[in-house]
Order: sequence, then structure tokens, then C-alpha cells
Amino acid sequence: QVQLVESGGGLVQAGGSLRLSCAASGRTFSTYAMGWFRQAPGKEREFVAAIDWSGGITNYADSVKGRFTIARDNAKNTVYLQMNSLKPEDTAVYYCATSPGDSGSEGYLYDYWGQGTQVTVSS
Repeated sequence: QVQLVESGGGLVQAGGSLRLSCAASGRTFSTYAMGWFRQAPGKEREFVAAIDWSGGITNYADSVKGRFTIARDNAKNTVYLQMNSLKPEDTAVYYCATSPGDSGSEGYLYDYWGQGTQVTVSS
């Protein structure tokens, strides 16, 4: 059974940084794309970033480009999201997800999801 466990969320002041981690188990991690999504209260889930199986191709939402970096360590079955210059509008529950195919921005591409980790950015 596939399990994705996010960690690293918390409360940070605007302008600060956090690094989220997502540990995967139950499938051959190195052959799957991974993505990060987020959902703020009262809003729909939105795409944040994605990375292909090799780590060579990344994809970002316009709202986080230049501030967030996605990376993966296939030896550790872990994907990371480094978040810098955080803004209050980045406040949300962040989810990682795994895709058997494309590292795209559409949620339907991803078949397994973690439980999420809360990120709160204070102004």
C-alpha cells in the first residue's frame, strides 16, 4: 500500500522559510513523478510544484516561482519543497502526491495523496 507522509509545516513570519518533506513508501519511488498541492480555507486545492521521476524536470505555479524549490532524493524516497520569502497568502494545508505518469499541474494526474501538513504565515 502506498503511503505518503508530509512533515515540516508550522508557523512562520512573513519573509521566512520552511522546508516540507514527503516520505513515500509502498511503490518504486524513483519511477514516479511527485507533486505538491495546497488548499487554503474556503478555497479549492491548487497546484504548487511538481518534479519528474529523475528530478530533471520541474514545474511551478506562477505564484511560487522564484520562491519555492521542489527537489527529490530517490535514495531516501523523499520529495522536498523548500519555501522561501513566504507570504501570508501561502497559508494552507500542503499535500504531496504521486503520479504514475506526467509531472503536470492537474490533480487528476496524481493517484495517491498524503494527509497534509499545515503551513501558517503570519504578517
